[in-house]
Amino acid sequence: MSATGLNRTEKRAAITLASIFGLRMLGLFLIMPVLAIYGQSYPDYTPFLVGIAIGAYGLAQAFLQIPMGWLSDRIGRRPVILGGLAVFAIGSVVAAMADTMSGVIWGRVLQGAGAIAGAVLALAADSAREEQRPKVMAVIGMGIGLSFVLALIIAPLLGGIIGMSGLFWMTAALAVGGILLMWRGMPVTYQQVPSRDVLPVPKELKRLLKHGQLMRLNFGVFVLHLVLTAWFVTLPLQLVDAGLAAQHHSWLYLPTLILSFAVMVPMMIILVRRKQQVLGMRLAMIMLIAALASVAIYADALVGLIVGVWVFFIGFNYLEASLPAMLTQHAPAGSKGSASGIYTTAQFAGAFLGGVIGGFSLQKFGATGVIIFCIALLVCWLLISMGLQQVLATTRMTYALAGLTPAQAATLSAELTALGGIEEAIVIADEGAVYLKVQRENFDAQAIQGVLARYQ
Repeated sequence: MSATGLNRTEKRAAITLASIFGLRMLGLFLIMPVLAIYGQSYPDYTPFLVGIAIGAYGLAQAFLQIPMGWLSDRIGRRPVILGGLAVFAIGSVVAAMADTMSGVIWGRVLQGAGAIAGAVLALAADSAREEQRPKVMAVIGMGIGLSFVLALIIAPLLGGIIGMSGLFWMTAALAVGGILLMWRGMPVTYQQVPSRDVLPVPKELKRLLKHGQLMRLNFGVFVLHLVLTAWFVTLPLQLVDAGLAAQHHSWLYLPTLILSFAVMVPMMIILVRRKQQVLGMRLAMIMLIAALASVAIYADALVGLIVGVWVFFIGFNYLEASLPAMLTQHAPAGSKGSASGIYTTAQFAGAFLGGVIGGFSLQKFGATGVIIFCIALLVCWLLISMGLQQVLATTRMTYALAGLTPAQAATLSAELTALGGIEEAIVIADEGAVYLKVQRENFDAQAIQGVLARYQ
């Protein structure tokens, strides 16, 4: 067994869970690029209902993300994941059989109710050695990103052939595929690691909601996904009005996304090396504002729309990749799971409100009204971000240390915090666990082990 690479079980778990998560997210994203166009075939079509249908999954996700994670700690990861995929499949069938937009909305709510993100990440942690968990999580993250890209590319191609109903039947099939993967492909694991770095702890949520730096990041991801969802209520229609037929939208999204990654990746590498991630975040926000301004000014010109989409996705992809990393750096030791739970709740709440506000604004004020609202919200985020601080690159370390009394835990925490390079040390006697937040380049692993050895 290699200490530096994934073993066979970890590779199998990473690929299986990334595929399950990716299939589910692909199903959620598939309708985003096409519903505004093909949804006009429903008899109760209105732009407002389209917006609700696009964002409805986010409402259920926002309410159930944290409770489903807690439930997986009580009854196990597998039952929660299998049950969530089954609910997602049922929601897809409801939407596929719906002959009204209202029926589609109820199906989308059910799709979102299968909130399995926390359980999937917890099972990934259970299935990997501590030093290999970041690699497994990275594979899952790539699966999510790939699903979004694929949805933008294939949805316009398939929408004109199989229609909205066919797309929803396809998402149901993807959910069934996820169930089969979970049932047959996922290796059985019997460990359950300390879950504070993966799942929320209820008593910590109130404290983290008041954390100034985390509040700025949570507001940021809320705005980012609100703007994305609101814009996709109008963008497909704008492209059609500018002369690009719906079935050809894939040929815009594919090169645009490739070119956006070609700019975003070097940009991220340079800014990370220079330890200027906060500056990079603000530059990306300015890109979003400039992109939407271009779309508002050149709404009738296809070239202007293409440039706007390209610049938007440079900024969006940068923020989507960098915000979670910044969240990890700012989250207190032993609280990454709780901080991530609040973060993802804000993300899905933004997706829901983006659909609602985008649909309402399109119906009342037209596409320009949607764009102006999004720009104003992004400017507010830019101003609020001015209080966000740049921090040194940090990492999380967890140690098992059973048999500690509360007094010993307090003493050990103080001793560890006194060591160089350790920003925070949380020792929880009841869990028999030590959680450290350390500066990646400055901590002394041998000194940490020496302190822990005295309590073993």
